[in-house]
Amino acid sequence: MGGDHSYRVFPFIDINVIHDNPKVFMGYSDIASWTTLFAVAGVMSYYGPNLLTPIAQPIKLDDYTMQAIRKCLFSKDKIGEIKPCDSYTNIEWRNVSENDIIWTKNTGYKILQGKGKAQGRLFGGCGAPIRQIMGTKYFPKPEFFNDCILFLEIGSQYGSLLAGLHELRALDAAGLFKHANALITTHLNEDEEEMLLKFLKYEANREDLIVLENVDFGHRTPITVIPVGAMAEIDCDKVLFNIIESVVS
Repeated sequence: MGGDHSYRVFPFIDINVIHDNPKVFMGYSDIASWTTLFAVAGVMSYYGPNLLTPIAQPIKLDDYTMQAIRKCLFSKDKIGEIKPCDSYTNIEWRNVSENDIIWTKNTGYKILQGKGKAQGRLFGGCGAPIRQIMGTKYFPKPEFFNDCILFLEIGSQYGSLLAGLHELRALDAAGLFKHANALITTHLNEDEEEMLLKFLKYEANREDLIVLENVDFGHRTPITVIPVGAMAEIDCDKVLFNIIESVVS
């Protein structure tokens, strides 16, 4: 998982070593500070399943996550369409039986605002660890976000809608939203949707920004793999999310 204080080791990391020796680096949540560091180093990383969860999820690794890993990391073909999962469940840390795991039917993707198509290179992850390194040499310059497609796990941070708004404001101040082509989010409830739309309209001045909601990269199982730096496309008319290139060589 990395730990929400893992950024403390960054002063001891030589970014050039990461650049010159690219490796598959994958995880989610606190790992977002590290995937950001990889982006600064110019090396693709993979925002996706951690070893502890869901790879070591009780009973077995779910088929959706397994196929996402295989499609992204074990094939040189263009990744193509990232489909929503059929059902989801909570992250499970305990050693439980299959009957204890409750699955909920997924409602699929939702276009929260925007129209047409957008293309751009993917950047994002969990907002809190990204925010920890803003203003440091380990964080991209504002022009890095030009024409990108952001994917952010936002909403009621630690159960607080106000904290979620503060996080959006901080990310906006760092330049993420100004010239982005689109935004992908995890599932949002009605209050979180309203908060995000008001923020984009009245604070970020981005009513034009395409927003695709309920993509499977957050704190629930299953989870897809999003290659940070890959070229992607969102089609609002067809409600599709595609990664339009291969991400391994």
